[in-house]
Amino acid sequence: MNQMNEENLPMLIHISETSSTNTYMHELLEREKVSEGSCVWADFQTAGRGQIGNVWESEAGKNLTFSIVIYPNFLPANRQFLISELSAYSVKELLDKYTSDITVKWPNDVYWKDRKICGMLIENDLSGQNLYASVSGIGINLNQKEFYGGAPNPVSLWQILGHEVDRETCMQEFLDIFYANYVLILEGREKELHDKYMQSLYRKEGFYRYEDANGCFEAALRGIEPTGHLLLALKDGTVRRYEFKEVKYILPG
Repeated sequence: MNQMNEENLPMLIHISETSSTNTYMHELLEREKVSEGSCVWADFQTAGRGQIGNVWESEAGKNLTFSIVIYPNFLPANRQFLISELSAYSVKELLDKYTSDITVKWPNDVYWKDRKICGMLIENDLSGQNLYASVSGIGINLNQKEFYGGAPNPVSLWQILGHEVDRETCMQEFLDIFYANYVLILEGREKELHDKYMQSLYRKEGFYRYEDANGCFEAALRGIEPTGHLLLALKDGTVRRYEFKEVKYILPG
């Protein structure tokens, strides 16, 4: 990425409809060599996928739904959480251009106040002990006025601002931001990216309610390990360590 030449420039593929941009990208990777940083952007996904089989609701032609591929084959598999940090923080940096109160909810949702404006599904392929290819599928709610699915707290930029934003401009702005942040990883400056991610976290200060297999409790964010494990500190000082989906944020309302 930081040594691009004209033969290896990333592609931006804009299509009207697909089942899922992640599926489209994986099928493309099976057929041909795809330049690093290439992106598939769809106006509509008929079966957009979220984490653990969830479906992403997005009105046709209103939002940004896309997948971007990188080849971080220098990263060991146990550092793959860096790709979540890269993708989520890049979305936050994009949305910061348009509004305030944008945070990242661990591991990689993006929130406006207490409402979800972006979700993503990151799929990593391994080669031996290292990553080979990483596909980040991202959905950002831009111009959708109403949501009809079962998601409890969605919000769009239109609902925040009261007017539409240009999707193509947002797409290009995101790519520029993503590439610049990826260079931090390529240059061995991943701590800079991690620090930005940590400063962007939802509920980064104070005690809030959570729920795990043993019930509800109050805790404060203590940290996030390089593996992506979340550390929560109870009021008595006890620290609990969680993998993704082992703990639930209890949201207001």
